[in-house]
Amino acid sequence: MKFILASKSPRRKEILSNLGLDFEIVTSEADESYEKGSDPRDVVMLLSAKKAAAVKEHLMLEGRDLTDTVIIAADTVVATSYGEILGKPKDIEDAERMLTLLSGSVHSVLSGITVIYDGGSASASEETFVHFSKMTDREIKWYASSGEPDDKAGAYAIQGYASMWVEKIDGCYFNVVGLPVNALRRLLARVFKIDLSNYLR
Repeated sequence: MKFILASKSPRRKEILSNLGLDFEIVTSEADESYEKGSDPRDVVMLLSAKKAAAVKEHLMLEGRDLTDTVIIAADTVVATSYGEILGKPKDIEDAERMLTLLSGSVHSVLSGITVIYDGGSASASEETFVHFSKMTDREIKWYASSGEPDDKAGAYAIQGYASMWVEKIDGCYFNVVGLPVNALRRLLARVFKIDLSNYLR
C-alpha cells in the first residue's frame, strides 16, 4: 500500500516519519478560502477535504495509478474562546496581535483530516484546548520577531519556544502540532478497515 501526505508542513512530515511510515509528499495547491464567520470545525473539515481532492486530481492528471494508494490531508486552525479563527500571521504585527489574544486565556486548536482511498473519501476532526500563561509585552514582541510564529496557525509552535507559556493542554498534543495521529488511525480503521500499524517500520 502507498501513502501520500497532501501537505508541505514539516511538522506533519515529522510526525508521520517518526511513526515509521513510508510515504510520499505531494503538495496541495487547493483554494484555502472559506466564508468569514464559519464554524472553525467546519472550516478545517472543508479545507482538508479540498486539499485531498486537489492532490488526487493532480495525480490523476499525471496519469498516476492510485490503486492501493491512501491520500492523507490535514488542516489546522487556532480559534479564540469567542470563535475568531487565527490562521498563519501575515507579518510580525499580526503575530503580536494573535499572541495578545491568546495570552492568559484558553483557546482551541482544531484539525480536520481527510483520507481518500479506493474511490472513497472520509473526514474527521479533532479539538484540543490549550491554556496559555499571561505573556508580557516584551515576551510577545520577542517571540513574534523570533521567526518561529511565521508559518504557524495562531502564531505559535507548541513544540518550540512557545512551550514556555503553555500551562496545560486538554486533548491530543499531536493535534496542536498539526496532525492528530490517533484520529487518523481511528478514521483509517473505521471507514477503510486499514490497520495503520501494519505499515510501520
